[in-house]
Amino acid sequence: MNLSVKILISLVLSVVVGLMAGVDGLPFIKWWIAPVGTIFINLIKMVIVPIVFTSLVVGMTSLGDLKKLGRIGIKTIFIYLFTTAIAIMIGFIVAGVIHPGIGLEMTAGEAVKVKEAPSIMQVFVAMVPTNPIASMAKADILPIIIFALFVGVGILQVGGKKSQLLIDWFDAAAEVSYKIINMVMQFAPIGVFCLLLPVVAENGPKVLLPLLSVIACMAFGSVIHAVAVYSSMARIWGNTSPLKFFRGMSEAILIAFTTCSSAATLPINMKNCQEKLGCSRDITSFVLPLGATINMDGTAIYMGVCSLFIANVYGIDLTMAQMGMIILTGTLASIGTAGVPGAGLIMLSMVLLSVGLPMEGLALVAGIDRILDMFRTTVNITGDAAVTCVINETEKQA
Repeated sequence: MNLSVKILISLVLSVVVGLMAGVDGLPFIKWWIAPVGTIFINLIKMVIVPIVFTSLVVGMTSLGDLKKLGRIGIKTIFIYLFTTAIAIMIGFIVAGVIHPGIGLEMTAGEAVKVKEAPSIMQVFVAMVPTNPIASMAKADILPIIIFALFVGVGILQVGGKKSQLLIDWFDAAAEVSYKIINMVMQFAPIGVFCLLLPVVAENGPKVLLPLLSVIACMAFGSVIHAVAVYSSMARIWGNTSPLKFFRGMSEAILIAFTTCSSAATLPINMKNCQEKLGCSRDITSFVLPLGATINMDGTAIYMGVCSLFIANVYGIDLTMAQMGMIILTGTLASIGTAGVPGAGLIMLSMVLLSVGLPMEGLALVAGIDRILDMFRTTVNITGDAAVTCVINETEKQA
């Protein structure tokens, strides 16, 4: 049986068992089952830094051209920002049709406290590591990317036998990392079941039903964006059929939906892009780590949906100017919150401030944020793969 099918069956079973167990079975689930899911996540995280660092160095040395690297970087960032703007508009459209929050009677309570978003310059400063080993220990992807780029350029400038020796070493280390991921993925069905079961048991129908309209908007918006934008990009510019694209991405999509972590899904995403979508290692190793930190399409849909939801709850009619400000703020915020934990709530708080919506509205969606994060992360990593297919194909034609 295909691994993706096994993971899907495991996901369905976790929902059924979780609903049957309910809150009463939660203590047992959290004590005995949830830790197994944590072990699975830890196994994946164990390989993130080695696979990102080694594959980036190999990718840099394979490119062998700094002009090509600059061209790829500019194209990648532009496409990520463009799709983010489209994602916010899709969130508006879906929420405008479903009207989440209309007639909802509930108090907002106290505002949720979120960290202040760093400025773009602070992000640029944080990208350059003062201690690469410390960045690796904390799994800070952006500083690792920068250090790997410098190592790759350094190896190219050394040249000769010494250069080839290092290239062969990093290439071998990357292959070992891929083999480890293959071993870890054999436990994916068990890990998915153990990760999702506590979420379903804790957030049963009583919690989800009052906010079902928000969840429905997020789900529909995510599907529309994935099908209309990503599969079209992959087909038109990436020379990859929608069926091949989604079939090749099935493992990464299911892992992202369960773990809610772009970083944890990164090794599986890289594996799928190379082995099932036919993307080259040098393109994959640069575009995907960058996307895992700055691509926020899923969060962009979330911002569009939640801003309209909060406006509806408080009886506020958003003007076209306010919607335009949300699109602009959300797109720019995707850079300013790159790699920051809790980026979803940070970006939403920035959007609410930019258009004068009540910050107390954050409390309305904070309770189901884990559910919404499943869709956000899934859209994000799917977008990373679509852009990788596009960059890979355009570089073939360059």
